[in-house]
Amino acid sequence: MSKPEPVEVSNFIRNLIEADVNAGKHDGQVVTRFPPEPNGYLHIGHAKSICLNFGMASRFNGRCNLRFDDTNPVRESEEYALAIKEDVSWLGFEWDELRHASDYFEQLYDYACELIRQGKAYVDSSSAEELRALRGTLTEPGTPGPYRERSVEENLDLFQRMRAGEFADGTHVLRAKIDLSSGNMNLRDPTLYRIRKVTHIRTGDAWPIYPMYDYTHCLSDAIEGITHSLCTLEFEDHRPLYNWVLEQLTTPGQPEQTEFARLSLEYTVLSKRRLIQLVEENHVHSWDDPRMPTITGFRRRGYTPESIRDFCERIGVTKNDAWIEMVILENSIRDQLNVEAPRRMAVLEPVKVVITDLDDDYTETLSFANHPQDESAGRRDIGFSKEIWIDRDDFAENPPPKYQRLVLGGEVRLRGCYVIKCNDIIKDADGNIVELHCTHDAQTLGKKPEGRKVKGVIHWVCARQGVNAEVRMYEPLFTVPDPGSAESFSSVINPDSEKVMTRCVVEPSLATAAPETHFQFERLGYFVTDRRDHNKELPVFNRTVTLRDTWAK
Repeated sequence: MSKPEPVEVSNFIRNLIEADVNAGKHDGQVVTRFPPEPNGYLHIGHAKSICLNFGMASRFNGRCNLRFDDTNPVRESEEYALAIKEDVSWLGFEWDELRHASDYFEQLYDYACELIRQGKAYVDSSSAEELRALRGTLTEPGTPGPYRERSVEENLDLFQRMRAGEFADGTHVLRAKIDLSSGNMNLRDPTLYRIRKVTHIRTGDAWPIYPMYDYTHCLSDAIEGITHSLCTLEFEDHRPLYNWVLEQLTTPGQPEQTEFARLSLEYTVLSKRRLIQLVEENHVHSWDDPRMPTITGFRRRGYTPESIRDFCERIGVTKNDAWIEMVILENSIRDQLNVEAPRRMAVLEPVKVVITDLDDDYTETLSFANHPQDESAGRRDIGFSKEIWIDRDDFAENPPPKYQRLVLGGEVRLRGCYVIKCNDIIKDADGNIVELHCTHDAQTLGKKPEGRKVKGVIHWVCARQGVNAEVRMYEPLFTVPDPGSAESFSSVINPDSEKVMTRCVVEPSLATAAPETHFQFERLGYFVTDRRDHNKELPVFNRTVTLRDTWAK
């Protein structure tokens, strides 16, 4: 069975870079970067940026760096940095160089001194409240503070002493001197450096001052020779500052910033603050909880690198923010697993069926195709005996209209096996069904029964050979498409987003499957062996996606 053709959607950034290359801009080179801050795990929105930056570099025979924007040591950790590298590699990308903003701390400091010498930066000793007031509002211009006209010599002296660690946090900042009346708030003398006496994950205690993102980002791009700095739309208003810094200084390169719409996916939150809240308040088990929209969460859920890359290509790159339906992401993994995933049978809520016209020691071996459309996938043997398990939902004592599964006095075909007829129901003292007594038609193995039509087909597992397993079923973590807009964030968390089923029975081959192996459980959906908890003593499976789109319902 052939794989689906990859989807390719034209986008304006691809067209822009192609025009630059054809015009010989940047000497025809394409150099991009993916610059995360190591202060959390990457989510599906980052995957879009990863695919874009690495994809554009690959498409135009260029280079792409992985650069950690590690300028805020308060929130950063080595755990996050290692997780980011693992996620990028898992998605299938290799960075040309691994860089850090902290690699450039000395150069950034020298550039700041140059701005001071030019009279374009000054040390401001105002308090945080005073600084906010001096910047003005959206309708009122900023106001010059008492320190804006400090001399170059005084500014250099204070800045050097800031670096030397003489001052406490919050006593001084270095600000650019641009335009306090600008309609763009980012140009109203933005802060370039602040004092922060915190140990850095790479530089230790060498620096008591740290540069701000807007100052660092453009210069890091220039130092690395980045040609196309691709950012999400919230940085569009920051582009004038990005360009202003580069225009004042002589740098190795002159990158150009282009913005694209960030990903907004229904029934998820992609705010790092909200994701941290989900973990710290124990709404989920961990960063890689299969309900989380983190890349590692999607991986544990059973999504593949190919499916996430395909999703990012399907949604395209635009200039306009828009909500993306979850079904698009699900279709990407469903299309892949429909072709690749071997078929198996699993019973999630078992009820025993006793075939009363078979001997107690009866055993028969049946041959099943691993994939109905792919002969090269081979076959497997499955045992059939007097006692089997079926799903409780596949029997109804009082069937609804058009019910085509097993009922008292009715017949149904066991998948790849015989037609059976239910003759009796055995219940416990509380009235719960514990056994179904059935007979089988020995002439129906691979054949239709003579003289009657049997419509229903159900799956089953041999009780003698079946293996106990845990299956985790997942629903959306939130009950509304846009949980970020809810008045109470916690009020829209779905209390039924995870259902752990511990009495499941599966084919014996599933117990020996390696972690992160995908299967289609017939009639139930696509599942993956859990990458952390799965073992042959207790197989653990996560449902990745249903067989069909259920979002419309």
